[in-house]
Amino acid sequence: MSEFEQLYRELILDHYKNPRGHGQLPDADVRAEGMNPLCGDEVAVAVAFDEDGDTIRDVRFEGRGCAISQAATSMLMEMVKGRKASDVAEMPKDDLLEEVGIPLTPVRLKCAILGLGVLKVALHKAKGTPLPDEWGTSASELRLA
Repeated sequence: MSEFEQLYRELILDHYKNPRGHGQLPDADVRAEGMNPLCGDEVAVAVAFDEDGDTIRDVRFEGRGCAISQAATSMLMEMVKGRKASDVAEMPKDDLLEEVGIPLTPVRLKCAILGLGVLKVALHKAKGTPLPDEWGTSASELRLA
């Protein structure tokens, strides 16, 4: 393992053990939840918008699952807070995967993008933003509500 990969593995473990944006958001404007039935990961995301109605003022998640799903969702919370919902709705999964920083198997890829899918469902529910179609077959393997 390269020193670079070791650094990212440590970052993933830190986000898993000390998740950012974890917990309830009582004043949320919208909530969504989803799960990866292949491995049992579950994520629920809550979003609150600024007065402008489009800027993500706060975003929180709750869930359980593997280190990749929980750490990637933690990283995502830091990435999207303060951004426009319309920009986040168009954010490609590769932006999140770059943040995760290590190569992932196809099964772990589904774990890593679960939080992003749930967030995009929440934004769709609140703002009518488009749902992701870039995932191909993996989208049908994720259950989103």
